[in-house]
Amino acid sequence: MDFRVYILALAAFVVGTVELIIGGILDQIASDLHISVSAAGQLITIFSIAFAVSAPILMNATARFERKKLYLVFLFVFLISNLIVAFSSNYVTLLAARALSASSGSLLIVLSITIASKLVQPEYKGRAIGVIYMGISGSLVLGVPIGMVLGNAFGWRAPFLFVALLTVMAMGGIYVFLSNVPPSAVTSLRKQLSSLKNAKLVSGHLISYLMLTGHLTLYAYFTPYLQTTFQLSPGATSLVYFLFGLAAVSGGGLGGLFADKWGTSRSMLLIVSCFAVAMFILPLAAQVSFYVFMAAVMLWSALSWALSPAQQSYLMQTAPETSDIQLSLNTSVLHLGIASGSIVGGIVIEQSSVAHNAWVGCIFVLLALGSTVYSLTRPALVKSAAPAAHSAMTK
Repeated sequence: MDFRVYILALAAFVVGTVELIIGGILDQIASDLHISVSAAGQLITIFSIAFAVSAPILMNATARFERKKLYLVFLFVFLISNLIVAFSSNYVTLLAARALSASSGSLLIVLSITIASKLVQPEYKGRAIGVIYMGISGSLVLGVPIGMVLGNAFGWRAPFLFVALLTVMAMGGIYVFLSNVPPSAVTSLRKQLSSLKNAKLVSGHLISYLMLTGHLTLYAYFTPYLQTTFQLSPGATSLVYFLFGLAAVSGGGLGGLFADKWGTSRSMLLIVSCFAVAMFILPLAAQVSFYVFMAAVMLWSALSWALSPAQQSYLMQTAPETSDIQLSLNTSVLHLGIASGSIVGGIVIEQSSVAHNAWVGCIFVLLALGSTVYSLTRPALVKSAAPAAHSAMTK
């Protein structure tokens, strides 16, 4: 594996930390800004919506720019946005800064995926994408727990200062190790959207949306769920997030390996099916004991990040001539799912109890399984031309 893929994964780690860290410090933000927990949860929603909308637009608008320089510029924007979050004093400013952070982060993630997939030989694409998602899920191992520790010790603003420091380090790594990357061909937004006229592709993207909606219905409010169910201390909650992250990283890596070894179709069916089972048994396991619950959480966590490598490889195989477009659109779809899950989870909390979030999330995961079966059984697209050869970067 080209070592530069791991440099890109480190940058993805930083972006992933910013997006999900809010879930670990919702109660602190709500208390400081005098808002409800569900309102604080919408800081995840605004990030995800901005991320989803920005990704295809920015990829199109910046297509003519050399990729390394573009990466560094948007890392700088990402740095500034998180400093604004750290020093914001009201909810509206915080929302705006989160949107700016998401917009810059969206381009960084898509660039990481597209560049990484071109740095390796075709047979290693699944694993390269898996490494990038290991970077994102790795933010759960170190970013979120450390963020919670910093938040508990120094206040909720401290984690964002920590992210700013990580961003500076990522800028240094990209500047030193990543060589110049030629710009991609310009693809209009109309062409990007026109690629979704095919039912196989639409249902393929829908898998991500529904699965992430189900996942975030619980995960966006996992801290209040743990406190309500088990009355955990902040330190114990941080430990749960740490274990969750360990499983997430292993899941992202194994997902890429499964995609390369077993094929995308078989991997997708297995992962989505097992994820539905894991989410269903979570609330049941919580009634048995905390340790049984944690075993279910580890399985749930690993499977939550295992799908992306196989599913994104599937999209590239289904539409090789528009593979970059599909990766960009799927990144948007993923974050729309995160936004939807945050909204649905907030509604469940407001209308009933956080204890019901897992059950509601499971419904969306079952719909994701149905979408998987539907997409895999649709006829393959007609390929008019072979995919372009690898760029000189693989040499």
